[in-house]
Amino acid sequence: MERYVIKNQKKLRCGVTTGSCAAAAAEAAAAQFLLGVKKSIVSLKTPKGITVDIPVYESFDIEEEGVTYMVVKDSGDDPDVTDGTGIYVTVNELDKDRCVDKCFRDTEHTNLYLDGGIGVGRVTKEGLEQGIGYAAINTVPRKMIFESVGNICELAEHFPELMITVSIPDGVELAKKTFNPRLGIEDGLSVLGTSGILEPMSEKAIVDTIETEIRQRYNQGKRKLLVTPGNYGRSYASEYLGIDIDEGVKCSNYIGETLDLAVAYGFKDMLLVGNIGKLVKLAAGIMNTHSRVADGRMEILAVHTVLCGGTGDMAARIMQCINTEEVLGLLDEWHLMNKVIGSICEYINARVKRRTGDSMTCGVMLFSEKYGYLGCTEACRDVLDIFGIKQEV
Repeated sequence: MERYVIKNQKKLRCGVTTGSCAAAAAEAAAAQFLLGVKKSIVSLKTPKGITVDIPVYESFDIEEEGVTYMVVKDSGDDPDVTDGTGIYVTVNELDKDRCVDKCFRDTEHTNLYLDGGIGVGRVTKEGLEQGIGYAAINTVPRKMIFESVGNICELAEHFPELMITVSIPDGVELAKKTFNPRLGIEDGLSVLGTSGILEPMSEKAIVDTIETEIRQRYNQGKRKLLVTPGNYGRSYASEYLGIDIDEGVKCSNYIGETLDLAVAYGFKDMLLVGNIGKLVKLAAGIMNTHSRVADGRMEILAVHTVLCGGTGDMAARIMQCINTEEVLGLLDEWHLMNKVIGSICEYINARVKRRTGDSMTCGVMLFSEKYGYLGCTEACRDVLDIFGIKQEV
């Protein structure tokens, strides 16, 4: 896979998705099963329009009747937990006694059935694109797999009913390092990929995961949403507010995209809880809080200190601070903490409301590791009532 992207001034090699791996292995298994042809390379045209040559290996490690081929997942320079993992696909004739109620079908290739084997997760909660009980194989990979095997059937001019089984033997353990347990996908990994190409450190992959969680909660009938940027926010929401953090969505640095998605899916109320180190940036309209995108923390705190009666010398001292906790210490010393935080919350409220419009009410709550609860936006009190939280703020 010799395709590269530039990220943060570095040339990084792209990889292939688990969906592409499964499609290539499926084609090789079908070719041997129907044509008697053994393959070592499969040239796969990905949904992105790029053709990649994927090495495939016949395997006897999976205890399934039929023909099994394996692809070693190549994630390129992406720090993906599945890098180097074996993706196995078995093709055999459909056992007439097998229950196929939870197998995937395809309208264009009606002789084909698709299911997950060991290490491919099973859906246990509503809200995902697969129904409960189905294997966690997403739409685009399913289409790729059906097309790969369907093309071999056409070459063979033979269309028996075939069972295609995707297995990832390492998937049970690897899934513990992913979002799958939170999404209600148990006992394995998902087979993913919308483009077929895995770009290193893909922001889209993170936002897609956020969207999946938001969509799932909406489909479960929820209309209020708890959002935290990371683990600190989750812990604080649990300990201080008594909220079930398993119901929350982690948005990482993508606060703007999360607001957009919540509005688009029809949520009416959202509570955003996080450390001031990230959320202070919202006061300046910075909706992607990663430091590579923008910082501005000290500038924002310095300006609001002056707006609240501070001096130019105070602003200069703030500009020399290395983190927000240090600034809070100065504000506490100067007896300006409440005024400055209140001013920042007013601006956060205005910036968030500008992003969401009148479609959704979003309350934002700021906290500090040292000082605990700092303040919240005006809308926060109404949102807390919706959540049934009586905490004084």
